[in-house]
Amino acid sequence: MVGPQGFNDLAASLPGRISRSVLVDRLRRLETLGLVSRVDGHDPHPAYRLTSVGQGLMETLGSLRAWADSWLPDDPDMLERDPDVVLGWLAQRADADRAPRRPVVLEIRLHHRQDRRYWLVLQRGVEPYGCLTDPLLDADRYVYLECSMPALLALARGRCGWRDVLDDGSVVAAGDPGLLTRLVEWFGPTSKQPAST
Repeated sequence: MVGPQGFNDLAASLPGRISRSVLVDRLRRLETLGLVSRVDGHDPHPAYRLTSVGQGLMETLGSLRAWADSWLPDDPDMLERDPDVVLGWLAQRADADRAPRRPVVLEIRLHHRQDRRYWLVLQRGVEPYGCLTDPLLDADRYVYLECSMPALLALARGRCGWRDVLDDGSVVAAGDPGLLTRLVEWFGPTSKQPAST
């Protein structure tokens, strides 16, 4: 994408660690597929550049990267280390004017960590807040949520809406039916929609 690159430049700029023999093998394979070609220059080693076929793949790769930036967590262990940050983001998405008159607690459990729970308290006219300990309200004031970390982060960052994750099953909700039907109303709109295909 940045023009012809020599082998050493490619090896140095790739993220992570890749052996030189693996890089040679991958470049040969990309050449065979017609995605890159060698350019002989003044340097004793050839440079590699994208062919027109390879350039045609860039839009697709860009779309995949945009999708990953929107939907995959940068750090899946973030909630373990900094749960207050994720709860704070989720609280910012809540709409205090549309929250229930009596306090409601969203109890959140992650699929991979059933032993850990986090709580978000919502009440009309009160700033929403997260808790790392159970606020101990009446049992009928709880909505129990089980979800994956990517789904929780997507909700917290406004990348998707509650209806989306409830409909596709990436968040499972239980509790008082009256509260469950109103859950989607308590949060503001998404800030960013995924790119359409």
